[in-house]
Amino acid sequence: MLDRLRAAGATRLAVAGMMTHMCVDTSVRAAADLGFQCLLAEDGCATRALQFGGREVGAPEVQLAYLAALNGAFAKVQPARTIASELG
Repeated sequence: MLDRLRAAGATRLAVAGMMTHMCVDTSVRAAADLGFQCLLAEDGCATRALQFGGREVGAPEVQLAYLAALNGAFAKVQPARTIASELG
């Protein structure tokens, strides 16, 4: 896939999907490491509640934490409508 993206001259990627705390996070970080500008649709991805140490972290909190961690450093997180407008 990387070869196809490079051959097409892609420099920006719009990202959406499941699960924000796994696939989306990993994909965005890898794409950024490869030099792509990532636009992450905050309303185009979702996650689930997680548990650690006998405590549950609700899905909204997991989602917010991962979007906050990715925003700025690895992606520009914004609504899908904004991304669509930006991409033309």
